Amino acid sequence: MKYTIDKKEQYVIFTPMEEKLDSLLAPVLKSELLTIHAEGFTNLVLDMSQVKYVDSSGLSALLVGDREFGRNGIFLISGVQDHVMKLLKISMLDKKLNLVANLDEASEAVFMHEIEGGEGEEEEEES
Repeated sequence: MKYTIDKKEQYVIFTPMEEKLDSLLAPVLKSELLTIHAEGFTNLVLDMSQVKYVDSSGLSALLVGDREFGRNGIFLISGVQDHVMKLLKISMLDKKLNLVANLDEASEAVFMHEIEGGEGEEEEEES
């Protein structure tokens, strides 16, 4: 699986450079997401702007990311293509997952999440 990782101060942008997120690539995506989380990153933006097709295995990988990063951070999916969005709506995952239009919106959402919801760890450090 080809991808790029851009580590920012408050979040990581993971961009699959593949047109299909299917049963061949989904396990790799799951593994990479879990590795990034294990490295201590709590906020991740999955840039899906290159992905044109997702199957059930790919959806499963998205749910793994949402579960892992959603515990103490935020998991955002950016740049979802029309065909993939239709599948998310059919499976009603558009209601469960945090979808944003682009990376600028994702950056704002992470910032707002840090201000509003990420208080637990930061307050402990300040005390």
